[in-house]
Amino acid sequence: MAAARASYDLRFDSGRLCLDLLATGGGRPGEERLGSPDQLREWLFGAGAVPPGTPLDGVDAGWVGRFHAARELLQRVVHAEVDGRAADPDLERVNALAATAPPAVLAVRAGDGTLVRHLAAAPGCDALVGQVARDAVELLTDPVARGQLRRCAGETCSLVYLDTSRGRRRRWCSSEVCGNRERVARHRRRALGGPGRG
Repeated sequence: MAAARASYDLRFDSGRLCLDLLATGGGRPGEERLGSPDQLREWLFGAGAVPPGTPLDGVDAGWVGRFHAARELLQRVVHAEVDGRAADPDLERVNALAATAPPAVLAVRAGDGTLVRHLAAAPGCDALVGQVARDAVELLTDPVARGQLRRCAGETCSLVYLDTSRGRRRRWCSSEVCGNRERVARHRRRALGGPGRG
């Protein structure tokens, strides 16, 4: 039951690995979705940072702290870029993280003969944090992807996502979460005789 609840809380709908890490902060003050080693393991699998079945026995509170630090750094950089501001000192730190050697990915045959991703060895924390930082570098240096960055229009949400919708009209980080909150609030305003009722 607890695992199902954790899966519901984790978000993988931002469009990029680095933005999915930002979403673990919740987007609303006081929300934390990456508070334990188990949640970090679940996030690494859910976000596709590691293939299913990868041994992650080394994940501990130290890893959680490193991912929190990376998330805070990426939060500052991504939000600065969305707002059209420079974040050069933080960008240098992202570049330093991105320079870490990535986990080596191999193509291996599964039992049914299909090719699947498999890591050559159990990945270390530095390699996985570096993988997220490299994704941020790729995102921020791709003019098309950068042009698709949007901040959620939800009143209490600060999440950033990649808008790949037709016509680039997506307003919320998630239609099911923030979009639904807006629809419910609009319905309540109408029910209470708010604007537009008459």
